[in-house]
Amino acid sequence: MDASLEKIADPTLAEMGKNLKEAMKMLEDTQRRTEEENGKKLVSGDIPGPLQGSGQDMVSILQLVQNLMHGDEDEEPQSTRIQNIGEQGHIALLGHSLGAYISTLDKEKLRKLTTRILSDTTLWLCRIFRYENGCAYFHDEEREGLAKICRLAIHSRYEDFVVNGFNVLYNKKPVIYLSAAARPGLGQYLCNQLGLPFPCLCRVPCNTMFGSQHQMDIAFLEKLIKGDIEEGKLPLLLVANAGTAAVGHTDKIGRLKELCEKYDIWLHVEGVNLATLALGYVSSSVLAATKCDSMTLTPGPWLGLPAVPAVTLYKHDDPALTLIAGLTSNKPADKLRALPLWLALQYLGLDGIVERIKHACLLSQRLQESLKKVNHIKILVEDELSSPVVVFRFFQELPGSASDPSLKAVPSMAPPAVSQERNSCDALNRWLGEQLKQLVPAGGLTVMDLEVEGMCVRFSPLMTAAVLGTRGEDVDKLVACIESKLPVLTCTLQLREEFKQEVTATAGLLYVDDPNWPGIGVVRYEHATDNKNSLKLDPEGEKIHAGLLKKLNELESDLTFKMGPEYKSMKSCIYIGMASDEVDISELVETIAVTAREIEENSRLLENMTEVVRKGIQEAQVQLQKANEERLLEEGVLRQIPVVGSVLNWFSPVQASQKGRTFNLTAGSLESTEHTYVYKVQGSGVTPPPTPSGARTKLRLPGQKPFKKSLRGSDAMSETSSVSHTEDLEKEHPGGPEQDALEVNDPKASQEVKQIGALQNGAQHQEVENPQVEELESLR
Repeated sequence: MDASLEKIADPTLAEMGKNLKEAMKMLEDTQRRTEEENGKKLVSGDIPGPLQGSGQDMVSILQLVQNLMHGDEDEEPQSTRIQNIGEQGHIALLGHSLGAYISTLDKEKLRKLTTRILSDTTLWLCRIFRYENGCAYFHDEEREGLAKICRLAIHSRYEDFVVNGFNVLYNKKPVIYLSAAARPGLGQYLCNQLGLPFPCLCRVPCNTMFGSQHQMDIAFLEKLIKGDIEEGKLPLLLVANAGTAAVGHTDKIGRLKELCEKYDIWLHVEGVNLATLALGYVSSSVLAATKCDSMTLTPGPWLGLPAVPAVTLYKHDDPALTLIAGLTSNKPADKLRALPLWLALQYLGLDGIVERIKHACLLSQRLQESLKKVNHIKILVEDELSSPVVVFRFFQELPGSASDPSLKAVPSMAPPAVSQERNSCDALNRWLGEQLKQLVPAGGLTVMDLEVEGMCVRFSPLMTAAVLGTRGEDVDKLVACIESKLPVLTCTLQLREEFKQEVTATAGLLYVDDPNWPGIGVVRYEHATDNKNSLKLDPEGEKIHAGLLKKLNELESDLTFKMGPEYKSMKSCIYIGMASDEVDISELVETIAVTAREIEENSRLLENMTEVVRKGIQEAQVQLQKANEERLLEEGVLRQIPVVGSVLNWFSPVQASQKGRTFNLTAGSLESTEHTYVYKVQGSGVTPPPTPSGARTKLRLPGQKPFKKSLRGSDAMSETSSVSHTEDLEKEHPGGPEQDALEVNDPKASQEVKQIGALQNGAQHQEVENPQVEELESLR
């Protein structure tokens, strides 16, 4: 390999390497002498790890690149989309390596080769996309070509711009017209690149009465142009769309061209629909783009070519102005940008180029025809035959909604309903889009928010099919996934309003209107100490909602529950997910309210139990001390003397009564143990009546999950059966829910209960086991 490199190596490169080596040696010697003079030595730790030593081999470097590209094995992939790099992609990638190698040729050979590559690529693109007698500018940034075209238009319209500069623009300000449906940030980018103020941009609205809502309003545009001319401004350039960035609509380019010729305005066209110019049949609206002054093409995503530059085709006769504007260059490196595309176009040929573009158009038509047969799916593209972009969304007309025909006659009732219904549908469409992206990654779907329609899902195979390898089977799978998700969407949308009404009518629950949540709804439990005006984190509420979430998940229903912060605040809420079947909303809301209330009461009981037990211990100690003092007074002083007391107790024993203490957790009070020792039975005290849980006891059929609506046959059951079932449940738990709530693993409370038992046993031993009496008995 080294021998082959020596044969190919250029003497100029060898000389340059020799000079570089000598220069580095001089620098290293100077640095070494400086370090020796200062008494310092270079610490190896100051050099980054990959640069230490004599370098790394190629395998290690490529392994590092692979790890950086794909991540570690433990990490999950960030995206499910996998780019399909075929042989044409390898050819395009090879062009970058060849460009670096070709740049080492001598100037004359480099000039001839780059000129040939640039002229061939320009001619091929103009013939393929029907743009006769055009020039080409290759650029990496897709918007860069339009910025150069604006510079060319400024130099063409302002003859003294090179001499006077900004003063010419100040006296007669240029105006650039952009459609309201143009890609976001395009106007700001042009102003930043050209050094123009934002008032030089004019935003042309789209049609509001007739035609597509994403097409430029030509009548209003002409009105704007006339107004600018009257104000002394210069209409400079108009950017039209052959396939808008959002939904793929095409402006009426033919009429726009007539308007631009009338007022001497440069017309630039861009959009994904320009790819259809390579096909045999082209719609008239797109075909009119061949008469424009310039257009921007993106063959990379259309043909599945990675790292291929965008191309701006333009027509101009003055090479000096194009050189000043930056559209042409004498640098060989700028001309070599066309090399990857030059190689890829030859590899694909005309048939391969047309085949890929036609395949993408057929995919979009296939999806359009399939979605027409699916209920509750609306397609937003009006020109369905010529547009290769499909934009759709889920919708459903509910009784009493804004889309209900009965409400269209009452305009005053529409706006609130429109806003509420759109928020609900937007969240569901966002969920639908994310689900489809995960289930069909080869579809290349995009979820976007349109100003009028709201959240929609876009399928643009011209931009994704060649890269992702989308096939007709993927489109069929996409339609099947949409149909499978429709029952969930329709059922959830129907239950949202009912859930809101039930929560609003239930005490202690607050309905949280979260427009980004696609499920049934969001609810928050308002506990006793909840500050409604505060937006800060509520620890007690978070504890209650965490317990509520655990209880709801233990029910094993078909609904999904999650806990998260409230919309626009930090308070915890319960988020209820999508529903695929009929759900008993009243039972669901009642279960949430009752469970949350029980958790709050149990939590409050545990907090109060600590104080109650502590006071009980103190009271027991006081009573036992008092009992000991009374016993001393009753027995007398003589009985307390060791020897005398034993003799007196032998001649005249004292019949002491058992006076222990027991702590009743249910009543929270101290009671005497006299009843226990007399009757040999531990008394239960006063048993409080069982507190009803408040939850509606519902009979379920075998296998029926919670929150499911009962069948018609089960609704005919009598109230007697449900009452008897409730009584059976009470017999199984005679202590009631309060007694069950006290059986909590609280280490602090259990420790204090043990202390009460120890005091109680101590009192018994003090009353019964007298050491003097035992001594006399042993003497006898």
